[in-house]
Amino acid sequence: MLEKKTKIYLLFILPGCLFLAVFMLIPLFSLIFKTFFDESGAFSLANYFTLLQSTYFQQVFWRSIRLSLISTIVCAGLGFPTAYYISKYSKNKGVLMALAVFPMFTSPVIRSFSWMVILGKKGIVNQMLVSTGLVHKPISLLYNEFSMVVGFIQLFLPLMILSLIGVMDNISEDLNLAAGSLGASKMATFRHVVLPLSIPGLVTGSVLVFTGCLTAYTTPQLLGGTDTRVLATMIYQQAMSLGDWTQASVVAVVMIVVTILVSSGISAISRKLNPTI
Repeated sequence: MLEKKTKIYLLFILPGCLFLAVFMLIPLFSLIFKTFFDESGAFSLANYFTLLQSTYFQQVFWRSIRLSLISTIVCAGLGFPTAYYISKYSKNKGVLMALAVFPMFTSPVIRSFSWMVILGKKGIVNQMLVSTGLVHKPISLLYNEFSMVVGFIQLFLPLMILSLIGVMDNISEDLNLAAGSLGASKMATFRHVVLPLSIPGLVTGSVLVFTGCLTAYTTPQLLGGTDTRVLATMIYQQAMSLGDWTQASVVAVVMIVVTILVSSGISAISRKLNPTI
């Protein structure tokens, strides 16, 4: 009977696995495979050495890592108290969760154009700064790293909030009451009970936000301009503008490796903070 159920389950997941294999895994691995061979067909790592030695790539690489980490840290700082309030204190939890998720129903293109209007030299922010006398003339808030970080945060903050809410909802209130009955203050209870138990959600949200920021294309292309390249826009530049698909594939492989390494690093740090993970 168990074997029969297993076969039925396999039949259900087979179409999805075939779809992923044909349209994602096979093209992906074929591109990766080609990066390890030179024009003569011999095995070579010359493509990777050439890329890693490029000053332009190094600038783009470290900018991508830096902006992704900054966006992840800010999302964690903003998302944690928001998720905690929604999970533990809000009487309209469903409404607040809907408001948190609502921006995800809007296209990243529309959101990026909205930020272009807001952050432009004639935008709302500059008008407020000039009218209040904080600056004498409009400042450049667009087509730089600042505008990219703002776009990333607005784009991926809902993922952090939802990841944290899902974990915080499972933290029993009895644990807080028990800590209070043993003499712990509210701050001590939060630090020693709520925060450690929320780490799995923080890890999940951080991985999602970092991966999303590192691989995002639309937001950095529209808000970063042509002078603030990141890895995703560099791949497009190499493939579509320069026609160098091999070099674009090498950049994509580097991006995949970095994503895996950073995700593993975040998970390792979280296990040290909370060994039960």
